[in-house]
Amino acid sequence: QVQLVESGGGSVQPGGSLRLSCAASGSGFSDNAMGWYRQTPGKQRALVAVLNSGGSTNYADSVKGRFTISRGNAKNTVYLQMNSLSPEDTAVYYCNVKVFRSGWYVREYWGQGTQVTVSS
Repeated sequence: QVQLVESGGGSVQPGGSLRLSCAASGSGFSDNAMGWYRQTPGKQRALVAVLNSGGSTNYADSVKGRFTISRGNAKNTVYLQMNSLSPEDTAVYYCNVKVFRSGWYVREYWGQGTQVTVSS
């Protein structure tokens, strides 16, 4: 089992910045991809950014150049630095971990979500 604890959400004015953190605990997830998704009412949860076990990253087109995903030194923490925020970034942000074993996808885990609100 893997538990994910998110922090760092909140309210910010347009053009501001926030950093989200997600700490993973548990066992059996040394080979993983950690990422962030977001969801607004009435819409499906959508990928924001993912950091693969090999270090490669993928970003939604809407956040490229503004958001940066990174891992902590302990490798079980992932951050999402969000700059130049706009009201369109308002959403509940969810941390996600996809677990692999011998290169095969096993399952994924989700955090509880953290609200990000961008408003003047």
